[in-house]
Amino acid sequence: MSEAQTPHFILSSGKTITGTLVWYYFICEREVWLMSREITPDEDHEALEVGRAVHEIFYNRMIKEFSMEGMKIDLLKRGERTICEIKTSSRFVKASRFQLLYYLYRLKEDLGETFSGWILVPQERKRIKVVLNETAQNSLIQVLQQIKKIADLDKPPPPVKNPFCRKCAYRDFCWC
Repeated sequence: MSEAQTPHFILSSGKTITGTLVWYYFICEREVWLMSREITPDEDHEALEVGRAVHEIFYNRMIKEFSMEGMKIDLLKRGERTICEIKTSSRFVKASRFQLLYYLYRLKEDLGETFSGWILVPQERKRIKVVLNETAQNSLIQVLQQIKKIADLDKPPPPVKNPFCRKCAYRDFCWC
């Protein structure tokens, strides 16, 4: 399959870009590189455990975790044709928005289904609507192309300190 025929969400290695990889693109390019090589973070890291707890406590009566290759959608309201991404904070709204845009794009591309999307931040009582329109889709495709470039690097980008580093599950790969 030529590059022009390869879907936007497939890496040159043949692996599928994940929604988590899209999210991390806006946080840290080094994490994108590590994740693209399936180097996993500290799974017992406190921030990851808090995220899991929020999923369990809130929205426990809804259909949870609809999965497809490269996607793990937190909530699916099939009758309403709505998907939701649950976050512990609205601090990284742009990253969360693109993660959700990725899921909306994949549902459209893979299943021919159009859904609406919401970012839910239960602890802040926030709901942020996300719509996959032509402009958003074009921006997402540019992000996917950048992720592919990072994943194709021979070595990881150098570590860059940002506010996320302090609570990062990958911090031992950068600062030890």
